[in-house]
Amino acid sequence: MNDLSSVKFVQTPVLNIGYGEHGDASGFPIVLLHGFPYDVRSWDGVVPLLTEAGYRVLVPYLRGYGPTSFRDSDSPRMAEQAAIGQDLVDFAEALGIGEFAVAGFDWGNRAACVTAVLQPHMVKALVAIGGYSVQNTVLREHPARASDEAKRWYQWYFNTEQGRVGLEENRRDIIRHLWETWSPGWKYTDEAFNASAPSFDNPDFVEITLHSYRHRHRNAPGEDRFIEVERKLAEGPPISVPSIVLRGVDSGFGRPTDDPSGDQAKFSNLVARRNVEGAGHDLPVQRPDAVAAALLELL
Repeated sequence: MNDLSSVKFVQTPVLNIGYGEHGDASGFPIVLLHGFPYDVRSWDGVVPLLTEAGYRVLVPYLRGYGPTSFRDSDSPRMAEQAAIGQDLVDFAEALGIGEFAVAGFDWGNRAACVTAVLQPHMVKALVAIGGYSVQNTVLREHPARASDEAKRWYQWYFNTEQGRVGLEENRRDIIRHLWETWSPGWKYTDEAFNASAPSFDNPDFVEITLHSYRHRHRNAPGEDRFIEVERKLAEGPPISVPSIVLRGVDSGFGRPTDDPSGDQAKFSNLVARRNVEGAGHDLPVQRPDAVAAALLELL
C-alpha cells in the first residue's frame, strides 16, 4: 500500500519523515504508528477500512525506518520514548493538524501514549495496542520473573556490543525470528516479510534500535532536551483522552490478563478494553478489523 514511489515527505525540526497518506484529504485525520521491528505494512489491512469510512489516514515511518531520515547528519541517533512522542507531535504540526486520532503498537503505542500524556488536546482518541506503554527511565527497575526476563532476551542482547554486530550483520534473521516468536500462531510468508524488510536497511536503524533499548534500561544517556520530560513520564501519569485498549490473546509475551483494574488505573477515560482472539503482538496484521472497529467506535 505504501511503495516508495507513493511515499510523501514532511520536514519536522529534526526529521524528514516519510509517510503514506490515504483517503479523503478533508476527512478527520487518523495516524497509525508501527513498532519495532515492523514498518508501515503492518497497517495495510486497517487503512482501507478507515478510508472507506471517510477518514484521512496517515501512516509514517518511525525514526530509523524506511525513508525517514535525520535532517542534520550530526543529530544524535537516539530514540528514547520522549523523542518518538515528540516526533508524533512534530509530524502533526508540520502537516498543520491540530487534532487527530491515533492507534499504535509497540514503539508506536509508546509514542501515542506519551503524546496523549503530554499533549492531550491533540489526541481526540487513542487505540493503545498493548495497553499503557509509558516507561520509567529514571529509577532502576526491579528484576522480573525469569520466564518474563527470558522473553526479553533481545533487549539484553541489544545492550551488548555483540548485539550491535548481530543487528549490523544478521538483522533480517533476528527480525524474522522476533516476528515469529511474538506471534507464534501466525504464519508469515516470505512475501510479507520481504515487503517490510527494506525498511530495516535505513542507515540509522541499528543506532536507533540500540539506543532505545539501552536508554530504557539506563545504559545510555538521553537527549538533554528531554530530561525533565522523562522525569514527568517516570511518574506514570494517567491518560485522560478517550481510549480503547487492545491486546492479542496469542502474543508470544504471554496471554493478557482478563483483570481490567490495571488499565482502569492508567486510562481515566477508558471506553473499552479487549483481548483479541487470533492476534499476536503485531495485532493490526492479524486482526485489522478489531483495530478499525475500535477507532471508529471512539470517533
